[in-house]
Amino acid sequence: MPSPAAGVPGRSVEEELAQRIGRGDEVVLATVIKADGEPPTHPGAKLLMSRDGAIAGTLGCSEFDAAALGDAAAVLARGAPMTQTYRHDLGAIDVYLEPYAATPTLLVFANTPVARALVEWAPRVGFRAVLVESATQVPGAVAGELYVVHTNHDAGDLVESLQAVLPRGPRFVGLVGSRRHTGHHIEALRAKGVPEDVIDRIQTPVGLDIGARTAEEIALSILGGLVAIRRRGPGGWKQASSR
Repeated sequence: MPSPAAGVPGRSVEEELAQRIGRGDEVVLATVIKADGEPPTHPGAKLLMSRDGAIAGTLGCSEFDAAALGDAAAVLARGAPMTQTYRHDLGAIDVYLEPYAATPTLLVFANTPVARALVEWAPRVGFRAVLVESATQVPGAVAGELYVVHTNHDAGDLVESLQAVLPRGPRFVGLVGSRRHTGHHIEALRAKGVPEDVIDRIQTPVGLDIGARTAEEIALSILGGLVAIRRRGPGGWKQASSR
C-alpha cells in the first residue's frame, strides 16, 4: 500500500516541488520510468523527498518509497541525476532520481548601503540573502552552501561575527575594505587561534576590479565575484594593497 508523505493536503507533487524550489529547499524528485512484471505502481508515479523523509507523492508502495529514500542523500551528494532499479515480489521498476540543490545562503553583516544593495540583488542571481547586524543574530544551520560578506570594517564585533560563522566552513568569506582597515581584524582572528588555512581564505578587499565607487557598484562587484565562485568562473579579484 502507498506510504504516507508529509506535505500540504491536496497539493500535487509538481505543486509541492515548485513550492520547495521557490523556497530554495534541497529536494529529490523520484519518477518511475519503467515497470517490469506487475509491481504496484505505473510509469509516471512520483515521490518528492528531502534527505530526511518523503514530502509528497509515492512510487506505489512503502517498499519502493523506502528504497528511494535510502538513495536520496547519495543523489544530493552526487549533485546529478541517476537511475536506480528497485525490486518487489510482483516486479521491478526503474526510477529516475533528480536532485535539486538548496539555494546557497549569502550572510551579510552590518546594515550598510553596500549590505542593503547586496540583500536586494542577491536573490536575482540565485542566493538567499540574510542581513544580520551582530554576531548574536547569526542564524542557526542553513541548508546548502554558505557565503559570508562583512560590510563594515569598523564594526566592534567583527571578529566575534566571523568566529561565529567560520566553523561552519563557508565557501566564501569576504571583508569590505582595504588591508589597512581590515588587517587588525585578521591579526585578532589569528591571535584567537583561528587556523592559518582558514584565515588565508578570507578575501579582503572584496569584489571584482570594476572600478566600483558607489555602494551599488561595490555590491555589484561583490556579487559578480560570488557568482564566479559559485559557477567556478575565472573572476578576477582586486589585489590587496595598503591604500
